[in-house]
Amino acid sequence: MSESEFHLQEKISLPPPAQVGRVRKFFANLGPGVITGAADDDPSGISTYSVTGASFGYMPLWMALFSFPLMVSVQLMCARLGLVTGRGLAGAVALHFPRWVLWGACGLLIIANVFNIGADLAGMAEASEMMTGIPAYFWTPIYALLIISLLFFSSYRLIARVFKWLTLVLFAYILTALLAKPDWHAVLHATFIPHVEWSSTFLTTFVGILGTTISPYLFFWQAAQEVENGRAQGKITDQQREETTIEELSDVRTDVVAGMFFSNLVMFFIILTTASTLHAHGITQIETAKQAAEALCPLAGDSAYLLFTIGLIGTGMLAVPVLAGSTAYAVAEAKGWRGTLDDSPRLSQKFYAVIVISMLLGLILDFVGVSAVKMLFYSAVLNGMLAPPLIVLVVLLTSKHEVMGKHVSSPILRCLGWTTAVIMGGAAIGMFVTL
Repeated sequence: MSESEFHLQEKISLPPPAQVGRVRKFFANLGPGVITGAADDDPSGISTYSVTGASFGYMPLWMALFSFPLMVSVQLMCARLGLVTGRGLAGAVALHFPRWVLWGACGLLIIANVFNIGADLAGMAEASEMMTGIPAYFWTPIYALLIISLLFFSSYRLIARVFKWLTLVLFAYILTALLAKPDWHAVLHATFIPHVEWSSTFLTTFVGILGTTISPYLFFWQAAQEVENGRAQGKITDQQREETTIEELSDVRTDVVAGMFFSNLVMFFIILTTASTLHAHGITQIETAKQAAEALCPLAGDSAYLLFTIGLIGTGMLAVPVLAGSTAYAVAEAKGWRGTLDDSPRLSQKFYAVIVISMLLGLILDFVGVSAVKMLFYSAVLNGMLAPPLIVLVVLLTSKHEVMGKHVSSPILRCLGWTTAVIMGGAAIGMFVTL
């Protein structure tokens, strides 16, 4: 082959520069939305999806498709709020609503987050006990101290860079689902034809699914991280934020949609995997981490327990700092304190004190004697019960011209936001009625 023919073939085999540029830009624009999506598949999420698949089989698969536009709409409104106003959710509420509304919102967040922190630490500890034989009550303080130390002496950005790779283990559920040879006709039917039952078990599970995907802490975290990104790009003044471009809003939308898609893809395949492996073999009640891990046996055999433990620890290391951090952002904004995870503890002492207190309160919950799997599941249910009032605040704020200027939420976003609040609120009421 001549030199000219070689170069010609090389040019033909390479992707067009424009295509390479679009792909590179797509990944470059991924930021808070993707981290939020990864943190959304926390130990509470993994446990809730596993319990759902084992209990109901393929039937709840439609919930992954159903919840996707709802969670995208809420997270996108939160992201736009932070980007355009330069304030987190608590800061925006403090500026435009009475103090009782502000502290009511913060109170709902703190209750949900403390319980969620305790549940996630318990899940990580039980998975570690399964692998090592060392009791879980030794592991919970170890993980709590490890996370606090990493936040104090490094940064969440470093934690995310390291532990986000462990969350790739969640893709094992996709491979396991394929190896388990599910009934694809039944899978497609369950995915696109919703089945609803008027029973306490079903409605509790539905509230839990919505609560672990559309969680209060993610609202505050998403807005706060967009504020941090804006400051890092030099957007300090109100005028600079008012000049937010359509392209910047489009980048945020791409980031949020990508993060939520990853989150719901994992959700879909965890339910599918546990339905194909556990439910299909008569295991409909999951009480321990070992039982949940056995869903991965078709792929990994005896290594299933190791894969499950790695995935639970990886997602926990991402999610628990987000839970504690979102609490600190909310309280700091409500009190007017300086506070950001980019600061050192010396510069933002009160901010980091909130992180430590929320972690310790969550840790205390781990010694009340509730099994980790149940605690993880009911933390998702609690999130589902507390989210609707906060969603209402998000929709109201992002619909106000005095808050968002020319970037108020579109009618579609507002409609989806109100729909989410109504569905989650109605499901929670139905759950109590059927109880």
